[in-house]
Amino acid sequence: MNTAPFYASVMLAAGIGIPILAALNARLGQHMGSPVAAAVVLFVVAFLTATAVVLVAGPGALSQVTTAPRHLLLAGCLIAFYVLTITWIAPKFGVGNAVFFVLLGQLISAAAIDHFGLFGAQISPLSLARAAGIGVMALGVAITQMA
Repeated sequence: MNTAPFYASVMLAAGIGIPILAALNARLGQHMGSPVAAAVVLFVVAFLTATAVVLVAGPGALSQVTTAPRHLLLAGCLIAFYVLTITWIAPKFGVGNAVFFVLLGQLISAAAIDHFGLFGAQISPLSLARAAGIGVMALGVAITQMA
């Protein structure tokens, strides 16, 4: 079975969800009068959702966190940074603008991680075509800012 189409579909759905998350949480932050409080609510809902999934999938893997290298836990700080900043900035800058810059940052970071095999990632050298694609994306972001 070729799992690539399935993985691509799941990640496409996740990508579709990012701007929706940004718009919903930005609006919640406006409604509550506090982007930080809205982020807390988002994390509580996310925690409860993830907890339900891990209980169904089998909570045994959670015991492995005590032996994980501590730097791997910084991913939680990065998601908190993303949620806090998108909730705060999207209402002022626009969801599209905010997400476009997030996407540009993701492309740059992903290219560096793949090129150098950072964090145990499979090495995929930065080709001229990939660099050109990132450049085209950067140009696209710049064009959206001119409008």
